[in-house]
Amino acid sequence: MLTAIALLPLAGFLLNGLFATRLFPNPRGTRFVTLVGCGLPILAFLLTLDAFAELRAGGYVPLSETLYTWISIGGAPFAIEFWFDRLTAVMVLIVTGVGSLIHVYSVGYMKGDESYARYFAYLNLFLFFMLLLVLGRSLLVLFVGWEGVGLASYLLIGFWFADPEKAAAGKKAFIVNRIGDAGFLLGMFVLYTALGTLDMDRINAAFMASPGPAISATLVGILLFIGATGKSAQIPLYVWLPDAMAGPTPVSALIHAATMVTAGVYMVARMSGIYVHAEGASQLVAWVGVLTAFFAATIAIAQNDIKKVLAYSTVSQLGFMFLAAGVGAYGVAVFHLYTHAFFKACLFLGAGSVIHAMSGEQDIRKMGALAKRIPVTFWTFAIATAAIAGLPPLAGFFSKDEILWYAYASERGGSFWLVAIAALTALMTAFYMFRLLWLTFLGESRLDAHAAAHVHESPFSMTGVLVALAILSAIGGFLSIPHVLEPMLPLPGILASRSGAHLPIVVLSVALGLAGLLGAWWMFGGKAERAKAFGEKVAGVRRVLEGKYFVDELYDLVIGRPLLWISENVFLKIGDRALIDGTLNGLAALAQRTAAAMGRLQTGHLHFYALLALAGLLGALAWGWRHV
Repeated sequence: MLTAIALLPLAGFLLNGLFATRLFPNPRGTRFVTLVGCGLPILAFLLTLDAFAELRAGGYVPLSETLYTWISIGGAPFAIEFWFDRLTAVMVLIVTGVGSLIHVYSVGYMKGDESYARYFAYLNLFLFFMLLLVLGRSLLVLFVGWEGVGLASYLLIGFWFADPEKAAAGKKAFIVNRIGDAGFLLGMFVLYTALGTLDMDRINAAFMASPGPAISATLVGILLFIGATGKSAQIPLYVWLPDAMAGPTPVSALIHAATMVTAGVYMVARMSGIYVHAEGASQLVAWVGVLTAFFAATIAIAQNDIKKVLAYSTVSQLGFMFLAAGVGAYGVAVFHLYTHAFFKACLFLGAGSVIHAMSGEQDIRKMGALAKRIPVTFWTFAIATAAIAGLPPLAGFFSKDEILWYAYASERGGSFWLVAIAALTALMTAFYMFRLLWLTFLGESRLDAHAAAHVHESPFSMTGVLVALAILSAIGGFLSIPHVLEPMLPLPGILASRSGAHLPIVVLSVALGLAGLLGAWWMFGGKAERAKAFGEKVAGVRRVLEGKYFVDELYDLVIGRPLLWISENVFLKIGDRALIDGTLNGLAALAQRTAAAMGRLQTGHLHFYALLALAGLLGALAWGWRHV
């Protein structure tokens, strides 16, 4: 069953990628692509529900299936083995469930695209690699999926590769992730050298045993986390994720909500046996997470592209997840991952519906008053906005409240400064998300005549998915994921001096969401005149935030240009042209000159040859006479 869950999307990739357009001419080919591209992920979701029922009936004893033995080194086998426990169940249900909804949404969004079959083939491939990542028992299988989602993201972000900007965004995502993966590989090498296994349950057991392995848990934790900073877009490797908006909007939803960017959070939770004993690495995870959350939120406040606002929001929310993991609340991190999958998928797909209605326009400064024109999109977007802002009783309230609580009170690194920065970030999150809602759907219309004449609600294949995700965003928090996962991911203890602060934290969480709502209404209500006046007063700060702190330009100045100069002047001119080409061309020229010189001896004149023979004979006689 586990094998079938993983392989069904792969079958969809093969059928649509290799056979669909060749076997069936349009429109039958389009129907075939839709049936295969959406049907197989839905079937994988149904099989996941069956597997979860079997797991629950068996007392949550993990299920496992070995597909085959990949390789054997020194008698130690490396198997392609799938593992299904509580954590895997949560992740696979998210990947297949939300992933299937995004596939269905894509039917309407990508209708008429000339590469419809290629799109669904890539989307299925993405799902296959993510399932491989979360189902794998060993770090080796996880890493194959880890690299696979990197490949699939490259293909999907640069899907419209005829546009150089979109192709460059795909390459940027691929290259930045390879930087993080170098650290991940080193962590794997260290673990295998010390323990002789890459099975994650055995690694956790080894670190939880007494005495533990003769290896620094902090070193391994940091190396693995370097990989997570790339895959889950944390400082300093977050720069690829905002540019990932170049792909079709459903791709953005799939990457940001259900698959790739959650991989780093999942990995840290899965390897919690290491991080429990790595205080230094855990503190690094917490601080990188909270600073990334704050940093990205400040950028999101000033963005005007509807998808860019959501992109930086994703970076920020991932920071919240790492904050929870860093203070030992791994189940809470997964809880926010779970609720985030619902409301962020709803937000991105809602943005896609807005873009569809606006004939491709993404600048929120050219929108406004769309609520009455596209009401289903508006109400679903509003519910998801309230959820991410942390308003009760929606899903985001429960998970964000838990993060703030453990950031303050956890005995594994909770502190006042962590919760203070996280609370300020939560306030900014509510503010910039309600700003987005107001400028897009409410207030004064800023549509030009052409756009106003063509605004229309999206087809049911899109709005139906939005309604389903909005419902999940509303009720998803009532399922306590930390409680479900507690037998394998125990929650950390609470500092005695802070045990009475839970209710104030809850009140603070609600107050922050409401403050963000009221602040956005006050600034952007009506004609947004207060926002315009305030923006003029802080024009310099606004330029910095709109320019995203110019981090990309800094990376280009400090890293990109020097590497380009070294590549051109050292490796190309000296290494390639002078040493390699110069040596080979020099040897060829020497052989040519030598051949030409020797060729002069072959004149074809008999008397010249006789003269040479006589000279040789006289030379031989002289040599012999000299040694007599």
